[in-house]
Amino acid sequence: MTRFDVLVIGAGHGGAQIAISLRQHGFEGSVAIIGDEPEIPYERPPLSKEYLAGEKPFGRTLIRPAVFWADRKVELLTGKRVAEVDPSAKQVVLSSGEAISYGKLVWATGGRPRRLDCAGADLKGLHVVRTRADADSMMAELDTVSDVVVIGGGYIGLETAAVLNKLGKKVTVLEALPRVLARVAGEPLSRFYEAEHRAQGVEVRLGACSVGFTGEGGRVSGVHIQGGEVIRAQMVIIGIGIIPAVEPLIAAGAAGSNGVDVDPFCKTSLADIYAIGDCAAHANDFADGARIRLESVQNAIDQANVVAKAILGDAQPYHAVPWFWSNQYDLRLQTVGLSIDHDECLVRGDPEKRSFSVIYLKHGRVVALDCVNATRDYVQGRRLVTGRLSPDKAKLADITWPLKDLTA
Repeated sequence: MTRFDVLVIGAGHGGAQIAISLRQHGFEGSVAIIGDEPEIPYERPPLSKEYLAGEKPFGRTLIRPAVFWADRKVELLTGKRVAEVDPSAKQVVLSSGEAISYGKLVWATGGRPRRLDCAGADLKGLHVVRTRADADSMMAELDTVSDVVVIGGGYIGLETAAVLNKLGKKVTVLEALPRVLARVAGEPLSRFYEAEHRAQGVEVRLGACSVGFTGEGGRVSGVHIQGGEVIRAQMVIIGIGIIPAVEPLIAAGAAGSNGVDVDPFCKTSLADIYAIGDCAAHANDFADGARIRLESVQNAIDQANVVAKAILGDAQPYHAVPWFWSNQYDLRLQTVGLSIDHDECLVRGDPEKRSFSVIYLKHGRVVALDCVNATRDYVQGRRLVTGRLSPDKAKLADITWPLKDLTA
Protein backbone atom coordinates (compact mmCIF):
# COMPACT_ATOMS: atom_id res chain seq x y z
CA MET A 1 0.00 0.00 0.00
CA THR A 2 1.24 3.48 -0.87
CA ARG A 3 1.98 5.67 2.15
CA PHE A 4 2.74 9.37 2.56
CA ASP A 5 3.92 11.18 5.67
CA VAL A 6 1.52 14.02 4.84
CA LEU A 7 -1.47 13.37 2.61
CA VAL A 8 -3.48 16.40 1.51
CA ILE A 9 -7.01 15.96 0.21
CA GLY A 10 -7.96 18.89 -2.02
CA ALA A 11 -5.86 20.66 -4.65
CA GLY A 12 -7.09 24.21 -4.17
CA HIS A 13 -5.28 27.14 -2.57
CA GLY A 14 -5.21 25.60 0.90
CA GLY A 15 -4.05 22.18 -0.22
CA ALA A 16 -1.31 23.67 -2.36
CA GLN A 17 -0.16 25.97 0.44
CA ILE A 18 0.26 23.07 2.87
CA ALA A 19 2.82 21.45 0.59
CA ILE A 20 4.52 24.75 -0.20
CA SER A 21 4.84 25.69 3.48
CA LEU A 22 6.10 22.28 4.54
CA ARG A 23 8.90 22.36 1.98
CA GLN A 24 9.73 26.01 2.69
CA HIS A 25 10.25 25.12 6.35
CA GLY A 26 12.46 22.13 5.66
CA PHE A 27 10.05 19.21 5.93
CA GLU A 28 11.75 16.23 4.26
CA GLY A 29 9.01 13.62 4.56
CA SER A 30 6.84 12.40 1.70
CA VAL A 31 3.98 14.69 0.65
CA ALA A 32 1.10 14.10 -1.78
CA ILE A 33 -1.93 16.11 -2.85
CA ILE A 34 -5.07 14.34 -4.05
CA GLY A 35 -7.38 16.41 -6.25
CA ASP A 36 -10.58 15.36 -7.97
CA GLU A 37 -9.94 17.53 -11.03
CA PRO A 38 -7.50 16.61 -13.83
CA GLU A 39 -5.61 19.91 -13.43
CA ILE A 40 -2.71 20.62 -11.11
CA PRO A 41 -3.46 23.26 -8.41
CA TYR A 42 -4.77 26.53 -9.84
CA GLU A 43 -6.38 29.76 -8.64
CA ARG A 44 -10.18 29.79 -8.33
CA PRO A 45 -11.06 33.54 -8.16
CA PRO A 46 -10.25 34.23 -11.86
CA LEU A 47 -12.90 31.71 -12.93
CA SER A 48 -15.68 34.26 -12.42
CA LYS A 49 -13.54 37.19 -13.56
CA GLU A 50 -10.49 37.31 -15.86
CA TYR A 51 -10.58 33.69 -17.03
CA LEU A 52 -14.26 33.79 -17.92
CA ALA A 53 -13.72 37.12 -19.66
CA GLY A 54 -10.93 35.62 -21.77
CA GLU A 55 -8.39 38.04 -20.28
CA LYS A 56 -6.24 35.45 -18.47
CA PRO A 57 -5.25 32.10 -20.03
CA PHE A 58 -5.44 29.05 -17.82
CA GLY A 59 -1.67 28.71 -17.62
CA ARG A 60 -1.48 32.01 -15.78
CA THR A 61 -3.90 30.75 -13.11
CA LEU A 62 -1.60 27.92 -11.99
CA ILE A 63 -0.53 28.34 -8.38
CA ARG A 64 2.86 26.90 -9.34
CA PRO A 65 4.07 25.32 -12.61
CA ALA A 66 4.32 21.53 -12.84
CA VAL A 67 8.10 21.61 -12.50
CA PHE A 68 7.79 23.29 -9.09
CA TRP A 69 5.97 20.29 -7.61
CA ALA A 70 8.34 17.81 -9.22
CA ASP A 71 11.43 19.66 -7.99
CA ARG A 72 10.09 19.66 -4.43
CA LYS A 73 9.02 16.03 -4.53
CA VAL A 74 5.34 16.77 -4.00
CA GLU A 75 3.31 14.05 -5.68
CA LEU A 76 0.14 15.29 -7.41
CA LEU A 77 -2.56 12.63 -7.65
CA THR A 78 -5.06 14.32 -9.96
CA GLY A 79 -8.47 13.13 -11.07
CA LYS A 80 -8.99 11.08 -7.91
CA ARG A 81 -11.72 11.30 -5.27
CA VAL A 82 -11.63 10.09 -1.66
CA ALA A 83 -14.67 7.99 -0.83
CA GLU A 84 -13.78 6.84 2.67
CA VAL A 85 -11.52 7.74 5.58
CA ASP A 86 -10.41 5.12 8.11
CA PRO A 87 -8.83 6.98 11.05
CA SER A 88 -7.94 3.81 12.98
CA ALA A 89 -6.01 2.35 10.04
CA LYS A 90 -4.79 5.84 9.04
CA GLN A 91 -5.77 5.41 5.44
CA VAL A 92 -8.13 6.78 2.82
CA VAL A 93 -9.94 4.77 0.18
CA LEU A 94 -10.42 6.28 -3.26
CA SER A 95 -13.57 5.86 -5.32
CA SER A 96 -11.54 3.46 -7.47
CA GLY A 97 -11.04 1.24 -4.45
CA GLU A 98 -7.34 2.06 -4.04
CA ALA A 99 -6.21 2.59 -0.44
CA ILE A 100 -3.51 5.09 0.57
CA SER A 101 -2.13 5.38 4.09
CA TYR A 102 -0.86 8.51 5.82
CA GLY A 103 1.00 9.83 8.82
CA LYS A 104 -0.91 13.14 8.89
CA LEU A 105 -4.03 13.86 6.85
CA VAL A 106 -5.05 17.40 5.83
CA TRP A 107 -8.61 17.84 4.54
CA ALA A 108 -8.77 20.85 2.19
CA THR A 109 -11.67 19.97 -0.09
CA GLY A 110 -13.63 23.23 0.06
CA GLY A 111 -17.21 22.67 -1.06
CA ARG A 112 -19.47 21.96 -3.98
CA PRO A 113 -21.96 24.47 -5.36
CA ARG A 114 -25.54 24.28 -4.21
CA ARG A 115 -27.93 23.27 -6.96
CA LEU A 116 -31.64 23.89 -7.41
CA ASP A 117 -34.02 20.98 -7.11
CA CYS A 118 -36.95 22.12 -9.21
CA ALA A 119 -38.68 21.46 -12.51
CA GLY A 120 -36.24 21.64 -15.41
CA ALA A 121 -33.14 21.47 -13.23
CA ASP A 122 -31.69 18.78 -15.52
CA LEU A 123 -31.81 20.94 -18.66
CA LYS A 124 -28.61 21.82 -20.49
CA GLY A 125 -27.44 25.40 -20.15
CA LEU A 126 -27.60 25.50 -16.33
CA HIS A 127 -24.19 26.26 -14.83
CA VAL A 128 -22.29 26.82 -11.59
CA VAL A 129 -18.89 28.49 -11.24
CA ARG A 130 -16.51 26.46 -9.11
CA THR A 131 -14.02 24.67 -11.39
CA ARG A 132 -12.19 25.21 -14.64
CA ALA A 133 -14.56 22.74 -16.28
CA ASP A 134 -17.51 24.84 -15.10
CA ALA A 135 -16.07 27.99 -16.66
CA ASP A 136 -15.03 26.18 -19.85
CA SER A 137 -18.52 24.76 -20.37
CA MET A 138 -19.99 28.25 -20.04
CA MET A 139 -17.47 29.74 -22.45
CA ALA A 140 -18.16 27.02 -25.00
CA GLU A 141 -21.83 28.06 -25.15
CA LEU A 142 -21.50 31.83 -25.18
CA ASP A 143 -21.62 32.23 -28.96
CA THR A 144 -25.18 30.85 -29.01
CA VAL A 145 -26.36 32.82 -25.97
CA SER A 146 -27.96 36.26 -25.90
CA ASP A 147 -29.94 36.17 -22.63
CA VAL A 148 -28.47 35.07 -19.30
CA VAL A 149 -30.15 34.76 -15.91
CA VAL A 150 -27.94 34.74 -12.83
CA ILE A 151 -29.62 33.25 -9.76
CA GLY A 152 -28.08 34.66 -6.60
CA GLY A 153 -26.86 38.17 -5.84
CA GLY A 154 -23.75 37.26 -3.88
CA TYR A 155 -20.21 37.97 -5.01
CA ILE A 156 -19.94 35.04 -7.44
CA GLY A 157 -23.26 35.94 -9.05
CA LEU A 158 -22.45 39.64 -9.37
CA GLU A 159 -18.91 39.05 -10.65
CA THR A 160 -20.20 36.65 -13.27
CA ALA A 161 -22.98 39.06 -14.22
CA ALA A 162 -20.44 41.85 -14.70
CA VAL A 163 -18.29 39.72 -17.02
CA LEU A 164 -21.19 38.44 -19.10
CA ASN A 165 -22.60 41.95 -19.40
CA LYS A 166 -19.18 43.13 -20.62
CA LEU A 167 -19.28 40.33 -23.20
CA GLY A 168 -22.49 41.79 -24.60
CA LYS A 169 -25.07 39.48 -23.06
CA LYS A 170 -28.42 40.65 -21.71
CA VAL A 171 -28.12 39.73 -18.04
CA THR A 172 -30.80 39.48 -15.38
CA VAL A 173 -29.85 38.89 -11.73
CA LEU A 174 -32.46 37.25 -9.51
CA GLU A 175 -31.98 37.70 -5.76
CA ALA A 176 -34.51 36.15 -3.37
CA LEU A 177 -33.69 38.58 -0.55
CA PRO A 178 -34.58 42.29 -0.49
CA ARG A 179 -31.05 43.31 -1.52
CA VAL A 180 -27.92 41.84 -3.06
CA LEU A 181 -24.98 40.88 -0.81
CA ALA A 182 -27.44 40.79 2.07
CA ARG A 183 -25.58 37.99 3.88
CA VAL A 184 -22.16 39.60 3.72
CA ALA A 185 -22.51 43.39 3.58
CA GLY A 186 -24.51 46.32 4.90
CA GLU A 187 -27.27 48.07 3.03
CA PRO A 188 -25.16 51.01 1.75
CA LEU A 189 -22.87 48.63 -0.14
CA SER A 190 -25.79 46.57 -1.42
CA ARG A 191 -27.59 49.60 -2.82
CA PHE A 192 -24.41 50.87 -4.43
CA TYR A 193 -23.81 47.61 -6.31
CA GLU A 194 -27.46 47.32 -7.30
CA ALA A 195 -27.31 50.81 -8.80
CA GLU A 196 -23.97 50.10 -10.49
CA HIS A 197 -25.19 46.93 -12.18
CA ARG A 198 -28.36 48.62 -13.34
CA ALA A 199 -26.37 51.55 -14.71
CA GLN A 200 -24.25 49.05 -16.67
CA GLY A 201 -27.38 47.54 -18.22
CA VAL A 202 -27.94 44.53 -15.93
CA GLU A 203 -31.50 43.98 -14.76
CA VAL A 204 -31.52 43.34 -11.02
CA ARG A 205 -34.65 41.78 -9.53
CA LEU A 206 -34.96 41.69 -5.76
CA GLY A 207 -37.28 39.43 -3.81
CA ALA A 208 -37.37 37.22 -6.91
CA CYS A 209 -37.48 33.47 -6.36
CA SER A 210 -36.93 31.06 -9.21
CA VAL A 211 -39.31 28.10 -9.11
CA GLY A 212 -38.38 26.19 -12.26
CA PHE A 213 -37.01 26.19 -15.77
CA THR A 214 -38.54 25.72 -19.17
CA GLY A 215 -36.67 24.32 -22.13
CA GLU A 216 -36.58 23.67 -25.85
CA GLY A 217 -34.83 20.64 -27.31
CA GLY A 218 -33.35 19.74 -23.92
CA ARG A 219 -31.83 23.18 -23.35
CA VAL A 220 -33.02 25.89 -21.01
CA SER A 221 -35.05 28.63 -22.64
CA GLY A 222 -36.52 30.43 -19.64
CA VAL A 223 -36.66 30.79 -15.87
CA HIS A 224 -40.00 30.64 -14.04
CA ILE A 225 -40.16 32.97 -11.07
CA GLN A 226 -42.69 33.16 -8.28
CA GLY A 227 -45.78 34.92 -9.54
CA GLY A 228 -45.84 33.17 -12.89
CA GLU A 229 -43.48 35.25 -15.05
CA VAL A 230 -41.00 33.49 -17.32
CA ILE A 231 -37.71 35.27 -18.01
CA ARG A 232 -36.06 34.36 -21.28
CA ALA A 233 -32.62 32.71 -20.95
CA GLN A 234 -30.39 30.45 -23.00
CA MET A 235 -27.96 30.24 -20.07
CA VAL A 236 -28.52 30.22 -16.32
CA ILE A 237 -25.80 30.71 -13.71
CA ILE A 238 -26.63 29.40 -10.25
CA GLY A 239 -24.65 31.13 -7.50
CA ILE A 240 -26.38 30.32 -4.24
CA GLY A 241 -23.48 29.19 -2.07
CA ILE A 242 -21.63 25.97 -1.42
CA ILE A 243 -22.05 22.80 0.62
CA PRO A 244 -18.88 21.85 2.55
CA ALA A 245 -17.37 18.68 1.08
CA VAL A 246 -16.77 16.78 4.31
CA GLU A 247 -19.01 13.70 4.09
CA PRO A 248 -16.18 11.10 4.36
CA LEU A 249 -14.81 12.83 7.46
CA ILE A 250 -18.21 13.08 9.15
CA ALA A 251 -18.91 9.43 8.29
CA ALA A 252 -15.59 8.55 9.93
CA GLY A 253 -16.74 10.21 13.15
CA ALA A 254 -15.39 13.75 12.89
CA ALA A 255 -17.36 16.37 14.81
CA GLY A 256 -19.17 18.94 12.72
CA SER A 257 -22.48 20.06 11.28
CA ASN A 258 -21.81 23.05 9.03
CA GLY A 259 -18.50 21.72 7.75
CA VAL A 260 -16.05 19.91 10.03
CA ASP A 261 -15.16 21.37 13.41
CA VAL A 262 -11.51 22.24 14.08
CA ASP A 263 -9.62 23.54 17.11
CA PRO A 264 -7.32 26.61 17.18
CA PHE A 265 -4.62 24.53 15.44
CA CYS A 266 -7.03 23.34 12.74
CA LYS A 267 -7.14 19.80 14.15
CA THR A 268 -10.37 17.85 13.79
CA SER A 269 -11.71 15.55 16.51
CA LEU A 270 -10.00 12.64 14.71
CA ALA A 271 -6.38 11.86 15.55
CA ASP A 272 -3.77 13.19 13.09
CA ILE A 273 -6.41 14.74 10.82
CA TYR A 274 -6.56 18.47 10.12
CA ALA A 275 -9.03 20.53 8.09
CA ILE A 276 -8.59 23.94 6.49
CA GLY A 277 -10.32 26.44 4.24
CA ASP A 278 -13.96 26.66 3.19
CA CYS A 279 -14.90 23.38 4.85
CA ALA A 280 -13.35 24.07 8.28
CA ALA A 281 -15.64 25.44 11.01
CA HIS A 282 -13.51 27.27 13.54
CA ALA A 283 -13.98 29.64 16.47
CA ASN A 284 -12.98 32.99 14.98
CA ASP A 285 -11.62 35.77 17.17
CA PHE A 286 -12.98 38.41 14.77
CA ALA A 287 -16.49 36.97 15.11
CA ASP A 288 -16.33 37.20 18.92
CA GLY A 289 -15.47 33.52 19.13
CA ALA A 290 -18.42 32.26 17.09
CA ARG A 291 -17.80 29.06 15.14
CA ILE A 292 -17.90 29.95 11.46
CA ARG A 293 -16.62 28.91 8.05
CA LEU A 294 -14.75 31.48 5.99
CA GLU A 295 -14.98 31.05 2.24
CA SER A 296 -11.89 32.95 1.15
CA VAL A 297 -8.52 32.25 -0.41
CA GLN A 298 -6.63 34.03 2.33
CA ASN A 299 -8.31 32.04 5.09
CA ALA A 300 -7.33 28.79 3.37
CA ILE A 301 -3.73 29.96 3.03
CA ASP A 302 -3.54 31.21 6.62
CA GLN A 303 -4.93 27.97 7.99
CA ALA A 304 -2.58 25.96 5.77
CA ASN A 305 0.36 27.78 7.34
CA VAL A 306 -1.00 27.01 10.82
CA VAL A 307 -1.20 23.29 10.00
CA ALA A 308 2.25 23.19 8.40
CA LYS A 309 3.79 24.69 11.53
CA ALA A 310 1.87 22.24 13.74
CA ILE A 311 3.14 19.28 11.72
CA LEU A 312 6.67 20.66 12.04
CA GLY A 313 6.35 20.90 15.82
CA ASP A 314 5.89 24.66 16.04
CA ALA A 315 2.17 24.78 16.84
CA GLN A 316 0.71 28.29 16.82
CA PRO A 317 -3.04 28.99 17.04
CA TYR A 318 -4.91 30.45 14.11
CA HIS A 319 -5.40 34.20 14.54
CA ALA A 320 -5.58 35.98 11.21
CA VAL A 321 -7.70 38.98 10.37
CA PRO A 322 -10.12 37.98 7.59
CA TRP A 323 -9.90 39.82 4.30
CA PHE A 324 -11.59 39.46 0.94
CA TRP A 325 -11.83 41.16 -2.43
CA SER A 326 -14.13 41.41 -5.43
CA ASN A 327 -13.63 42.95 -8.87
CA GLN A 328 -16.70 44.15 -10.81
CA TYR A 329 -16.41 46.52 -13.77
CA ASP A 330 -13.82 49.12 -12.73
CA LEU A 331 -14.65 48.69 -9.06
CA ARG A 332 -12.19 47.09 -6.67
CA LEU A 333 -13.82 46.08 -3.39
CA GLN A 334 -11.51 45.22 -0.49
CA THR A 335 -12.91 43.99 2.80
CA VAL A 336 -11.15 43.57 6.11
CA GLY A 337 -12.75 42.07 9.22
CA LEU A 338 -16.18 40.49 9.64
CA SER A 339 -19.36 42.54 9.70
CA ILE A 340 -21.30 39.69 11.36
CA ASP A 341 -23.82 41.06 13.88
CA HIS A 342 -22.72 44.68 13.43
CA ASP A 343 -25.16 47.15 14.98
CA GLU A 344 -24.15 50.28 13.06
CA CYS A 345 -22.46 51.23 9.82
CA LEU A 346 -21.01 54.52 8.62
CA VAL A 347 -20.38 55.61 5.04
CA ARG A 348 -17.04 57.33 4.60
CA GLY A 349 -16.81 59.25 1.34
CA ASP A 350 -19.28 59.67 -1.50
CA PRO A 351 -20.57 56.55 -3.33
CA GLU A 352 -21.46 58.73 -6.33
CA LYS A 353 -17.74 59.41 -6.77
CA ARG A 354 -17.16 55.63 -6.89
CA SER A 355 -14.61 55.75 -4.09
CA PHE A 356 -15.86 55.25 -0.53
CA SER A 357 -15.83 52.92 2.46
CA VAL A 358 -18.49 51.39 4.67
CA ILE A 359 -17.29 51.05 8.26
CA TYR A 360 -19.03 48.52 10.49
CA LEU A 361 -19.32 48.97 14.24
CA LYS A 362 -20.41 46.72 17.08
CA HIS A 363 -20.91 48.39 20.45
CA GLY A 364 -18.88 51.30 19.08
CA ARG A 365 -15.91 49.13 18.08
CA VAL A 366 -14.77 48.89 14.45
CA VAL A 367 -15.24 45.27 13.32
CA ALA A 368 -14.96 45.54 9.53
CA LEU A 369 -14.56 47.82 6.51
CA ASP A 370 -15.78 47.47 2.93
CA CYS A 371 -13.62 49.72 0.76
CA VAL A 372 -14.60 50.47 -2.83
CA ASN A 373 -11.74 51.95 -4.85
CA ALA A 374 -10.37 53.13 -1.50
CA THR A 375 -7.17 51.18 -0.93
CA ARG A 376 -5.81 53.69 1.56
CA ASP A 377 -8.82 53.18 3.83
CA TYR A 378 -8.42 49.42 3.49
CA VAL A 379 -4.75 49.47 4.46
CA GLN A 380 -5.12 51.96 7.29
CA GLY A 381 -8.44 50.58 8.52
CA ARG A 382 -6.95 47.16 9.09
CA ARG A 383 -5.40 48.40 12.32
CA LEU A 384 -8.76 49.65 13.55
CA VAL A 385 -10.07 46.09 13.25
CA THR A 386 -7.07 44.24 14.65
CA GLY A 387 -6.74 46.74 17.48
CA ARG A 388 -10.45 46.46 18.34
CA LEU A 389 -10.57 50.24 18.46
CA SER A 390 -13.51 52.59 19.03
CA PRO A 391 -12.62 55.92 17.38
CA ASP A 392 -14.80 58.98 17.28
CA LYS A 393 -17.61 58.25 14.79
CA ALA A 394 -17.63 61.72 13.30
CA LYS A 395 -13.94 61.43 12.49
CA LEU A 396 -14.43 57.93 11.07
CA ALA A 397 -16.94 59.25 8.58
CA ASP A 398 -14.88 62.34 7.71
CA ILE A 399 -12.56 61.68 4.76
CA THR A 400 -10.36 64.61 5.79
CA TRP A 401 -9.26 62.47 8.75
CA PRO A 402 -6.86 59.70 7.61
CA LEU A 403 -7.80 56.48 9.34
CA LYS A 404 -4.19 56.05 10.48
CA ASP A 405 -4.68 59.11 12.67
CA LEU A 406 -7.49 57.33 14.52
CA THR A 407 -5.47 54.29 15.53
CA ALA A 408 -3.54 55.88 18.36
